[in-house]
Amino acid sequence: MPPGDQRPPSTTLDVPLLDLQAQYRPLKAELLAAIERVCDSQRFIMGAEVDALERELADTLQVDHAIGVSSGTDAILATLMALGIGPGDEVITSTFSFFATAGCVSRVGATPVFVDIDPATCNLDPAAVGGALTARTRAIMPVHLYGLCADMDPITERARVAGVPVIEDACQAIGARYKGQQAGTMGAAGCFSFFPSKNLGAFGDGGLVTTGDASLAREVRLLRNHGAEPKYLHKQIGGNFRLDALQAAVLRVKLPHLNGWTERRRENAARYTQLFRESPVASRIVLPIEPPGYRHIYNQYAIRIPDRDRVRAELSASGIGTEIYYPVPFHLQECFVPLGYSQGDFPHAEKAASTTLAVPVYAELTPVQQQAVVEAVVRAIGD
Repeated sequence: MPPGDQRPPSTTLDVPLLDLQAQYRPLKAELLAAIERVCDSQRFIMGAEVDALERELADTLQVDHAIGVSSGTDAILATLMALGIGPGDEVITSTFSFFATAGCVSRVGATPVFVDIDPATCNLDPAAVGGALTARTRAIMPVHLYGLCADMDPITERARVAGVPVIEDACQAIGARYKGQQAGTMGAAGCFSFFPSKNLGAFGDGGLVTTGDASLAREVRLLRNHGAEPKYLHKQIGGNFRLDALQAAVLRVKLPHLNGWTERRRENAARYTQLFRESPVASRIVLPIEPPGYRHIYNQYAIRIPDRDRVRAELSASGIGTEIYYPVPFHLQECFVPLGYSQGDFPHAEKAASTTLAVPVYAELTPVQQQAVVEAVVRAIGD
């Protein structure tokens, strides 16, 4: 620093978007023992580990049936198939989510019908659902984006009046709550992902379908194994949606830690909110919210800022990991051009897509790291 320059030295601390090593190290011995247990059994597809995980998750989520499947995408796909949704049918969903939400609707031959988001939460706007209902509507699929439940009461009421099921895309929301109810337990079915970056992540892909409907649970279990019952006799065409025993064993080790990890994410989110509100750029940042009666699990802490792409580039140059969830809404994706949507149809989603930026919020993140993130964001916005 030149003589007489009183500026404080800039913070130089690399902070990754997610540090899975920090989660892995304290659990390493237990995780490797679980993997060795499966290897010793030589039972890798379904079996005792998957059965045990399903019981433990059903208890954790307070739901009658929990069915392990191969991914969150396959959880949505198998649920749509189990409900008999296909060509000629429509499914109402948000235009702002991970691609699997809409992609699975198209994969079963149905038509996704998009609606805009609530700008305060980035979740499906319940008020927009009524205008999207038609005689062809076969389901409504809200997304619990970033770990915050959608406003379920008006959504489930719309569905009840229309006589269609609600499928909860809870892939980012295990442990989230809405008015005391768990995500994935308020509709006909809930769909979860165990992708490694989720609050409860496997060592690869994995997913879960939850339901209180015994007949629907039976159908999902049948479909996940090519529709075979008994073996080699196929009453219908299913898929290979089975959960691996190795992934189940890993998840069983991690599951008892889920609530603690989630609480630390919530603490980190609260710290971010305080630091950003006290920062000199507070008026230029839109922060995530947790409405009364909700429990946000912060799979992502997504802020909305002006000149997002430039700010992100500067954060990257400063060693701060970020991600954009999601840069292009469904209605503007090339694959959905035949649906006839246009730029401007869903302005709240389009604005979120151009301004949203997720910063690190994982459970092992330290206050020092968070301070470095906030300082870097403030510098970048202030430039």
